[in-house]
Amino acid sequence: MIDLDFIEGLIRAIDQSGLDSIEIERGGTRIRMAKTPSGMVSAPTGSTAPVLVAAQSAPPAALAPAVQPAGEPPPLPAEPAVPEPSTAATNLIDVTSPMVGTFYRAPAPDAPPYVDVGARVAVGDTLCIIEAMKLMNELESEVAGTIAEILVENAEPVEYGQPLFRIEPA
Repeated sequence: MIDLDFIEGLIRAIDQSGLDSIEIERGGTRIRMAKTPSGMVSAPTGSTAPVLVAAQSAPPAALAPAVQPAGEPPPLPAEPAVPEPSTAATNLIDVTSPMVGTFYRAPAPDAPPYVDVGARVAVGDTLCIIEAMKLMNELESEVAGTIAEILVENAEPVEYGQPLFRIEPA
């Protein structure tokens, strides 16, 4: 089990160093810390704060809680993902992931996918499942239309805000 003092020490070390990220495995728990989240650009002021990501390969009790660096304001709660117009085509709406997890197109490995390209969907229709921390979260369509693109492969990890589908509104 990784203790809180160890994690705080890692945060201080990465904050004071020239490193942007570090990843270690200890006691069956993998920890990745980064000043700049994956795919993100740091703020124009150049200030960055370490980000802690822990992946579990040990029992749940082995994970330490995330640590907020001293002097940092608490993070703002994330707003739910709202479909936004795609930049590729002006009439397509992106459906983004509301959380970090694993994308599944079907309710079971041997079941047909919820939707395919060309399928018509109504508001409230299930598009996929995103598994996060052993919980299966159904992602429902917030717009009626036709599936124009599926941007993620089955069983692929997804990030918060990552586009999953493009829907042509009806």
